[in-house]
Amino acid sequence: MTLPPSSDLLTRARHMAPELIELRRELHRHPELSFQEHRTSARLAAALVSLGYQVRTGVARTGVVAELEVGCGATGSSGPLRTVALRADMDALPIQEANDHGFVSEVPGVMHACGHDAHMAGLLGAARLLAALRDEGSLPPGRVRLLFQPSEESMDAEGRSGGRRMAEEGAMEDVDAVVGLHVGAHLEAGRVFLAPGPFFAGTDTIRIRVEGRAAHAARPHEGVDALVLAAQGVLAAQQAVSRGIAPERRGVVSLGTIHGGEATNIVCDRVEIGGTLRYFEPEVRAALRAGVTRAFKALEVQGARVEVTFIDGYPPVVNDPLVTTRVRSAAARVAGAGVLMTEAASEAAMTAEDFSFLAERAPGAFFWLGAALPDPREHHHPRFDIDEDVIPLGAALLAGAAVELLTLTPTPDLTPNPALTP
Repeated sequence: MTLPPSSDLLTRARHMAPELIELRRELHRHPELSFQEHRTSARLAAALVSLGYQVRTGVARTGVVAELEVGCGATGSSGPLRTVALRADMDALPIQEANDHGFVSEVPGVMHACGHDAHMAGLLGAARLLAALRDEGSLPPGRVRLLFQPSEESMDAEGRSGGRRMAEEGAMEDVDAVVGLHVGAHLEAGRVFLAPGPFFAGTDTIRIRVEGRAAHAARPHEGVDALVLAAQGVLAAQQAVSRGIAPERRGVVSLGTIHGGEATNIVCDRVEIGGTLRYFEPEVRAALRAGVTRAFKALEVQGARVEVTFIDGYPPVVNDPLVTTRVRSAAARVAGAGVLMTEAASEAAMTAEDFSFLAERAPGAFFWLGAALPDPREHHHPRFDIDEDVIPLGAALLAGAAVELLTLTPTPDLTPNPALTP
């Protein structure tokens, strides 16, 4: 089947720009925290039903799964339909917005400060483009599954994020490839940053308790100062990176909270410390865990009792080489090769993304879509904002990726992933 002109996708998406931008602003005015996205999911589900998608709600509590299918009869194929998934996250952050534009959050203390409102608007735009191709008979045979995912920003009491819960509840069943994007408020607007291999780091949470023995500040020799010992551990833990892993390998240990002590004239008897470690390789993860543990357990010879606990977080996002190559090809077809940054400029970031749980179930590709304003904003900041003109581009890129992957065939210069071999 001849692919529809990819430039048509971008032209059509740009015609939808006012509606997509208004949708983003509506979602921005009504943000909802992780696993509380009830209004958001109802709004999206209604729009998808009107486009003719088969829609399931309540997946992973508040998630929406929508599916569009085109049969194989026209091609004469009797094989199974290929399924391509596209994902957007829905949750906001517990941040009080400090912007002064005309669509600030109407929910006190809650804000879309990471661009998930733009992700949803872009994916709904892609849904409209794909539905139009289906109606015209030009969507390749297969299934497109849209995943509007809750709770990317946090985990529930059971330690599960929205991506993990969606995967566990069957949203990735029979999926052959999965694609997602993230707007980058720090990256040049309209540019695509995408490379194969590790793309976002894995992350674990660190919890440390150092227990000493209280004493009067005038007689510190009668106690065990947990504060002084904890400070030694904090400094020593940095050697987990500088001396625990090879210089060419990447890892980070960040201890971000420390709490201890009851009064200024009492030797501190207990300190609690929290932080994260970040990695791309399992060996680095193990080395960082071991290094942090050694740094604090060494305090026990000075009289402390120490507990070091690691809580599993998000695995690394690893972009499948074949899917990534095809998504890059689709991006060039949709918007021109000039939108693609070189792979060197698309190097892996130490931030984490629970798209990783989806990409563990099927070969995936995740990319940054640059969205910086002339005055670039920081993610997770009260003044976060983006260049809204990239939303239709995101819609066209996602739709183009779906079309490309539905027609995927092996090429001589690529080693096909068995999950994607027709």
